[in-house]
Amino acid sequence: MDDPHTLDATGLLCPLPVLKARKRLMALAPGEALTMQADDPAAVVDVPHFCAEAGHILVSSDLEGLVQTYVIRKK
Repeated sequence: MDDPHTLDATGLLCPLPVLKARKRLMALAPGEALTMQADDPAAVVDVPHFCAEAGHILVSSDLEGLVQTYVIRKK
């Protein structure tokens, strides 16, 4: 099984990156962080919106080439 603290969502289109992040966050304890990589252009809007709606903290978001990296801390 993959590391529950990382998620490679590259190649997935909206809404799959956020849906997979939500599922992976369920397995984490409050305060733990998930690092997610995505290349879907919609993730730039979807991930911050998901965090705000769910109460999670978007610790950071970085863009390197086409790949976005998000660090999300579970509420």
